Amino acid sequence: MLRLDRLTSILIQLQSKRIVRAQEIADRFEISLRTVYRDVRTLEQAGVPILSEAGIGYSILKEYRLPPVHFTDEEAMSFLTAEKLVAQFTDPNTRKAYESALYKIKAVLGMNEKEKIDDASDHIAVLQNAWIPKDRHDNLNIQEILEAILSRKVIRLKYFSGAMYENTERIIEPAGIYAQGPYWYLIAWCRLRSDYRNFRTDRFVNFEVLTERFQTQHPQLSTFIEQTSKQKEVQKVIIRIDKSDYRYLGDQKYYMGFVSEKESGNQIELTFLSSSLTGFSLWFLYLGASADIIEPILLKELVSQQILKIVTRLEK
Repeated sequence: MLRLDRLTSILIQLQSKRIVRAQEIADRFEISLRTVYRDVRTLEQAGVPILSEAGIGYSILKEYRLPPVHFTDEEAMSFLTAEKLVAQFTDPNTRKAYESALYKIKAVLGMNEKEKIDDASDHIAVLQNAWIPKDRHDNLNIQEILEAILSRKVIRLKYFSGAMYENTERIIEPAGIYAQGPYWYLIAWCRLRSDYRNFRTDRFVNFEVLTERFQTQHPQLSTFIEQTSKQKEVQKVIIRIDKSDYRYLGDQKYYMGFVSEKESGNQIELTFLSSSLTGFSLWFLYLGASADIIEPILLKELVSQQILKIVTRLEK
């Protein structure tokens, strides 16, 4: 249980009876008495009027009650927006947990807010991206991964490697999870490679949280992402595509490092920051009949090489 959840539960427990002994709290949450004392001090520092008497227990001033929860219209609408995003970009377990939480939130809303949310629900949607498989959100293990990170538990993973096109088994220490584009990624210390690795969660073939706990203090997720982004080399690419065929690009340009675009006569000039010119050259073949490469020259050479390979295979 997260500490914030425990503090809230302790506060509710203190309000459930006149006197609550420290040992009762310790037994309920399976924590030490020292942790109980620390949590109670935290509640006191937050302004909760807790009375304590050695050898007896804790009590709260009878006049004290948790203040009622009120939300503005904007806050109430944000719950609806989040619900649509969670439904589209997470997995079934996360959607189910959020749906349950949202019911609890709606339960404390005023009647006006409830009616506005119901009315607004028919006027906002997050549509399926045609370029992303519809079943991408199954078996992402988001909740299980977060629990493993927080409890510092080791994960045994069977993973499909896109680079090697084969299944590999890994023992990893999870450090963080994040979403980028259409996918969720797990950052973890890989004991096989003795280094940090990114694992796409939709490529998990088998996933098991072990009872073993790791002791290593891994860097914060934000630090890791910042470091890896600096290490990632990118190269500027400029192409021009005929206006008549620009509509066929769809969202694909965003996956290739799209930065900006502008008109150039009968064409649209697009600028990218690409981390792989080889990968970009393969994508450009899709556009080749209606697009031109402005820079770099190396990209033209790579596209030419790909075309020669295609011609050679066609002549077999």
